[in-house]
Amino acid sequence: MYTKKATALLLGATLVLVAAVSTLQAKEIRWGTSRIGSSGHRAVTNLANVMKGKLAGYDITVQPTPGAILTVKGYAMGKFEGYYGSDIAFFEYANSIKRFKGFKAQAQRDPVQSFWTFTVEMGVGIHARDIGKITNWGDLAGLDFFTGPRPWDTRAQLERALGVLGVKFNYKEVSVKTAGSLLESGSFRALGVYTNAEATTAGWIQQASLQTDWAALNPSKAEIKKLKAAGFKVVQVSTKVFGKRKTHVAKQTMLPFYYGLHLGMDVSAQDMYTILKAIEANAGALAKADKGFKQIENNMVGMQVRGVTAAVSLVKIHPGLARYMKEKGVWQSKWDSRVAN
Repeated sequence: MYTKKATALLLGATLVLVAAVSTLQAKEIRWGTSRIGSSGHRAVTNLANVMKGKLAGYDITVQPTPGAILTVKGYAMGKFEGYYGSDIAFFEYANSIKRFKGFKAQAQRDPVQSFWTFTVEMGVGIHARDIGKITNWGDLAGLDFFTGPRPWDTRAQLERALGVLGVKFNYKEVSVKTAGSLLESGSFRALGVYTNAEATTAGWIQQASLQTDWAALNPSKAEIKKLKAAGFKVVQVSTKVFGKRKTHVAKQTMLPFYYGLHLGMDVSAQDMYTILKAIEANAGALAKADKGFKQIENNMVGMQVRGVTAAVSLVKIHPGLARYMKEKGVWQSKWDSRVAN
């Protein structure tokens, strides 16, 4: 039979145990990403699955949004700890233009760059029946064109390129789930397509490839020259990446930009450094789960250099990433003033 004193001691011990357990519980990372079916959503989901229990006491909760741009805004407004951000999004944020016009005035905090993950290569597809009729990007002028969902950075990259070429088209907004069938029906004449790390593509594009027979539309040599002069990088990607039965064109000319699965300043410098080291140690498993991580497996350090170089003037660098790069011997002293605090 318990005495009052014994009961009190037991209760006190229980409270101490509960408190101790609560302090050991992993912190939640609410990681905003693009919608289900996108390569961004797939990347964060695979990162969460592979890295479960390995991220320095953090647990990842994947939170889809209509587009990557909304994850950056969500972080800035305190809704997420992690976000899916590109150099294009950071350019618009830093300059308060386009999708970020007027937003900075209400932002509670600025995004930072902390983990550059892969390149996204942007191109154009047309229906196979239009091969020979539409021969370069200039031929898209005046046509109905689904360049991508409005919030997506892939759309922003492609439309920026078309703007450089002076191509004025009719934007057609559709659901990515029906994009292939609508191209098949003639509802629009071209769609934006993309790859990640030159090695894989999004689920919705794979679905569209089952719904219709599309072919890569490459810009002309003159158009490529003009795009390069405007600062675009240009790569040739094998169309086998799309998994189509019939590719029509062996190589697709695509315009890459940089994407990162970034964490903000809620995560300490020590923890961010530890997370980067954990990702590096598990890069092979990540690439096995998702080919989009192939560039991380091949050269994680190089990818950080490329991403930081592209965005260093736009958003600041997480001190954990700075420490990681210094340890690897790739840090540049001119970046010192761009480290967040």
